[in-house]
Amino acid sequence: MTGINATDQSGRSLQVNKDPRDIILKPVVSEKSYGLIDEGKYTFLVDPRASKTEIKLAIEKIFGVKVASVNTINRVGKTRRTRFGTGKRKDTKRAIVSLKSGTIDIFTAVG
Repeated sequence: MTGINATDQSGRSLQVNKDPRDIILKPVVSEKSYGLIDEGKYTFLVDPRASKTEIKLAIEKIFGVKVASVNTINRVGKTRRTRFGTGKRKDTKRAIVSLKSGTIDIFTAVG
């Protein structure tokens, strides 16, 4: 299991013992996310337990870019009626990542 080394705002060393690919699940491919790519913002589906710092470090490690900011959205799954009663889609978390430098090609496989 690989870890990510970084420093927080106060200069303390952080060790995140999660694989970056367990944090970043997949890119979001939609019309709205395409419009954000022109602004240098990329949208990803992430692990609901991941923090903004973990998301930032994972993106920097996987794609080799510098991240300016991370905004997250917790989406509650819809309740659906089924023939067996009510069911629920799973809750998801999205991260909109703004880059300082570099670009991400979400259509090619990365390492």
